[in-house]
Amino acid sequence: MPGGSAMLSARQAGPVSLAKSRAVSSLTSLQRHSLASLSVTVITHNEAHNIEACLRSVGFADQVVVLDSGSTDNTVQIARSLGAEVSVSPDWQGFGIQKNRALALATSDWVLSLDADERVTPELQLEILACLRDPAFDVYSFPRLSSYCGQYMRHSGWYPDRVTRLFRRTAARFSEDLVHEKVVAQGPVGQLRAQLLHESFRNFEAVLDKANRYSTAGAQSLLGKGKTASVGKAIGHGLWAFIRTYFLRLGFLDGRMGLVLAVSNAEGTYYRYLKLWLLQRGAKGAPGGR
Repeated sequence: MPGGSAMLSARQAGPVSLAKSRAVSSLTSLQRHSLASLSVTVITHNEAHNIEACLRSVGFADQVVVLDSGSTDNTVQIARSLGAEVSVSPDWQGFGIQKNRALALATSDWVLSLDADERVTPELQLEILACLRDPAFDVYSFPRLSSYCGQYMRHSGWYPDRVTRLFRRTAARFSEDLVHEKVVAQGPVGQLRAQLLHESFRNFEAVLDKANRYSTAGAQSLLGKGKTASVGKAIGHGLWAFIRTYFLRLGFLDGRMGLVLAVSNAEGTYYRYLKLWLLQRGAKGAPGGR
């Protein structure tokens, strides 16, 4: 495998290389050398509580790129202490553009793009290594299991939540959406079976914070696309979000947290369209920025 950062090379020991040592222990020396190289890219902003677990789950990579957007906590210091190649780009223009900036810093044959609150399971590690050894596709997706205030959600439209994140560096890039960016692939997408863990919300304060930030970004995105809203439309969209999450997507099977999630989805949707309405009106104090 071609060389990467000192910490993350398959043939070098280091703080997070132990995961790779375990993952490839069953491979012969020849098989190890036949693996294509892998870069992991992560964009961050105040992710000190998440970044260590994320990076320790990708010790099988040759290069880890962390692109920070101006954290005020010690995200950057933690990432550097673990051997990641850290760059800072405070000129925030949205998730899609920022992930493409991180992609431009990758140097390996393949790229695995992660968010700081995601963790690669040992089973997914092995599937990824198998793809690097003998790929049938240039782009792969895998299911993602997300937690919500301490509970992993297997319904509510949250699972299997298949995400496309593994690809040859030259075969894909991200859409430049402000939020909800997607991998734009060239050719068919292979499907892996092992899942990615997503520690999405530690507590309800995190739910409210993200709902506020994403509803603002979503309103700006809708405005840019020429969409319009009214108070009535905001209420209608919010009600539909609850019905879709709790009933159509079987949120009731997730128990009490399924109900909480459905209500918070409705709230976030309502605020997105209400903020769009305020932006249309040019009201003072209309949401702006990240």
